[in-house]
Amino acid sequence: MKLRNTRARATFSRACALLRAVKVEQSNPDHFYSLLARDTRELIEAVLIDAANQPLSRQRVLDVGGGPGYFAEEFEHAGAWYVGLEPSVGEMSAAGIALNNAVRGDGMALPFADESFDVVYSSNVAEHVPQPWRMGEEMLRVCTPGGMVVLSYTVWLGPFGGHETGLWQHYVGGHFARERYEKKHGRPPKNVFGESLFALSCTAGLKWAHESGAEIVGLFPRYHPWWAWWVVKIPLLREFLTSNLVIVLRKTETAHSRDVE
Repeated sequence: MKLRNTRARATFSRACALLRAVKVEQSNPDHFYSLLARDTRELIEAVLIDAANQPLSRQRVLDVGGGPGYFAEEFEHAGAWYVGLEPSVGEMSAAGIALNNAVRGDGMALPFADESFDVVYSSNVAEHVPQPWRMGEEMLRVCTPGGMVVLSYTVWLGPFGGHETGLWQHYVGGHFARERYEKKHGRPPKNVFGESLFALSCTAGLKWAHESGAEIVGLFPRYHPWWAWWVVKIPLLREFLTSNLVIVLRKTETAHSRDVE
């Protein structure tokens, strides 16, 4: 699939803006999450048009790990019926998330019936759960046949794999990066390696996508311009050059039928 609209929005200027925003997630969360929410909504819109020739309007959308309410606002303004799932009460209350469009729950055991949503997506969550592919299977389970699943996550060996602990420290080791951050700042990082941050590879995501039973619509690096999408095809190199992998699947009748450990 050519993903004409999805590629058209993957420009160099957009890539630069997103990468700059990642650096200020902790210091300026309003800027970071507003930009990420808008980019996510535009990504979903482009994928829907490319893969199904459908608008985002009237789609039943589940956001797995919605966090602050920026995403809800973006999708509701686009005319979608949006539900956000968030495991953290702190995240929900900090953003003033209303209960009419948000549910507290676990992404690895979604509290929804089979085939409940037309679009199921997760942005930068998989690296924060101990069983990311179980979460992926759950996303497929609650998606309608023919519906779209979009899973986007930070690759561990990419430059932002350590999140706020630094651009190189995680290459020495996750525990080293955590301890160095604590010594420097006098407090643990928000994302604690081994507890709320895990080493997730690009290759693992590609493997899961191919074994999911779903139709693969696209596999590409989120923060790259379209002409650099080729990096995900090169073993080893993709682990270091793919900051964030986007997996786009179309639900089929055979998807989510496997057991995932």
